[in-house]
Amino acid sequence: MEHGLYLEDLKPGMSAVFGKTITDADILMFAGVSGDTNPVHLNEEFAGGTVFKGRIAHGLLTASLISTAIGTKLPGPGAVYISQTMRFLAPVRAGETVRAIVTVKSIDLERRRVTMDTVCKVGGKDVLTGEAVIMVPRRPQQEQAAAE
Repeated sequence: MEHGLYLEDLKPGMSAVFGKTITDADILMFAGVSGDTNPVHLNEEFAGGTVFKGRIAHGLLTASLISTAIGTKLPGPGAVYISQTMRFLAPVRAGETVRAIVTVKSIDLERRRVTMDTVCKVGGKDVLTGEAVIMVPRRPQQEQAAAE
């Protein structure tokens, strides 16, 4: 398995995107895995009577795409989530494509922490915004000495 970027490889402003079209199957599987069977996600008749006027994806299903962007793209494998703030701005529906965008905001070399701005978009509209703190491994000593 390939390792992601190391702490020393990261710079403020670096960014990555992960996109996924949310399907009915994703929503049903997320309900099964999480246990969140709120009918706003699963029952069209019930959801039609809500402010959303129809079924919506779980907010944390949308947020999980941020984890995918961090864990597979930037910094990638080896990164560990420490915290995530989230503000849900708009619903996501089956058939919509969500783009999770993560951007390095700041780097604390001493504590090996990277703060990232996180946003999920559908089209040009923000549906979720927040900030993540990630622990990122340092480059192994032998590689670091060779790079210097």
